Amino acid sequence: MRGEIIAAMLVVSLAGCAKNPESIAASTMPMNAYSGLSCNQLAMEHQRSSLALQQAEAAQRQAVQGDAVGVFLIGVPVSSLSGADKEGMVAQHKGEIIAINAMRRNKGC
Repeated sequence: MRGEIIAAMLVVSLAGCAKNPESIAASTMPMNAYSGLSCNQLAMEHQRSSLALQQAEAAQRQAVQGDAVGVFLIGVPVSSLSGADKEGMVAQHKGEIIAINAMRRNKGC
């Protein structure tokens, strides 16, 4: 009985853990949000979004590590509960890059 309770608590705590950046799907972004930009502007937006993605992924990796330590030490995914989880930002920037690349192809950049 006690083992079942511990197992249930572990499953619940792991369900709230931050995801690895590689396993986060891109948000759907409308390609037409970038339709008014020139090829040079699209290249600059791509560079900006790529840098922002790198930073969000680094923060997300720290959240994953923080959650792993928190679950190990106290059974709670501390990073996810404290707002350190950047899953939404990673998904957003991935979606931006996909939309920018699609617009670049569309414009023949």
